[in-house]
Amino acid sequence: MFTIENIVRPHILTLKPYSSARDEYTGTEGVFLDANENPFGSALEGENYNRYPDPLQGKVKEKLAKIKQCKPNQIFLGNGSDEPIDLLFRAFCEPQQDNVILMPPTYGMYEVSADMNLVQTKKVKLTPDFQIDIDGVLKAIDKNTKLIFVCSPNNPSANSLKKVHIRLLLSNFNGLVIVDEAYIDFAKEESWIEELSSFPNLLVLQTFSKAWGLAALRLGMAFASPEIIKVLNKIKPPYNINEVTQTLALQALDNESKKNEMVKAILEEREKLVIAFGKIACISKIYPSDANFILVKTVDAEKIYDYLVKNGVIVRNRSKVVLCDDCLRITVGTPSENQILIKHLDLYK
Repeated sequence: MFTIENIVRPHILTLKPYSSARDEYTGTEGVFLDANENPFGSALEGENYNRYPDPLQGKVKEKLAKIKQCKPNQIFLGNGSDEPIDLLFRAFCEPQQDNVILMPPTYGMYEVSADMNLVQTKKVKLTPDFQIDIDGVLKAIDKNTKLIFVCSPNNPSANSLKKVHIRLLLSNFNGLVIVDEAYIDFAKEESWIEELSSFPNLLVLQTFSKAWGLAALRLGMAFASPEIIKVLNKIKPPYNINEVTQTLALQALDNESKKNEMVKAILEEREKLVIAFGKIACISKIYPSDANFILVKTVDAEKIYDYLVKNGVIVRNRSKVVLCDDCLRITVGTPSENQILIKHLDLYK
C-alpha cells in the first residue's frame, strides 16, 4: 500500500524548509522592509521588478487549476519539467541505494537526473510497437525501486502508451508512477490528471513549452496529491519561478483559445505531413503520432540528416536510440516550413 511516509527519504520528512520573507508575509499592502530589496525600483526603465515574486505562484495556480480541473494545492510549478524531475530524485531516492525504472526509448532527462543524483536506473525496453513491457517492468521492481517514469505520448516514438498498462503499474507498485504528458494536447487520450483522486502514487508532468508555445519561459507543471506537492515545495528553491515568467504565464492562461487554435493547426499540418511522407521514396515507415512530431524510418538516417542540414532543414537523428534504427524525429512546422522539408526529401537521391 502506498503512503508518502513509506517512500519519501526520512530526513526530508523532518526537513525544515527555508522560510523566505514572502512566505512569512503574503499580503500586498504595507511598507516592505523585510526582504532587503531595493526600495527605489529597478534598473529597467518603466518596469518594477525590485520585489521578490510569489514563491508559490498562487495566481498562476488558481487559473491553471480551473483549466486543468484540479485544485491549486495539487499543482507544482517548476523551472521547466526538468526541475520537478530532479526534485523527485532528491525527495524520494537515496543515492547509491534506491533505483528507478525507465522504459527506453524515452526522454533522456530522466536518466541524466538519475545519474546526477547517484540513483541506479533499471531499463526495461518498450516493445517493438513502442508499448510497455508490463511483465518486464513488474519483474524489475524490487524493494528499493522508488520511481517509474512513463512518457505518454512518448518521446521519441510519438505514440500514447496503453492506459491499461499504466493503470496496472499504479495498482501494483507502492512507489511513485510519473506520467510525463508533455505532448498530451496533441493526443486523443484524456490526461491522467483526471485520475489523481484514484491513485495516490500518481504524479503527472506537463509543460508550457509545447502546445502553449512558451518554451523560452521554461515553465513546467506537476500534478499530484497535496501531500506529494507539499514535499516538492519543501525542497525547491524559494523563488524558483521569476516574476516575468509568472506574469506572462497569467497572460497566456487568459488566452487559452489561442493555444487551442495553434494545436488545431499543428494537428492539421501533422496529417498533411503523414500523407506526404507516404509518397517519399527515402521514408520506409511512418510511426503513429499523438504528438507535435513524427518518427519516421528511413533508408539511411545519417545521410539524410546530413543532407537536410546542408539544405538548412534541421531535424533530429534518433538512429542511435534503442528501437529507432535509421529513424528521424521530425517536428511539425508551419505550412511553408513543411513544404521546404517535403521538397528536399523528394529531391534526396
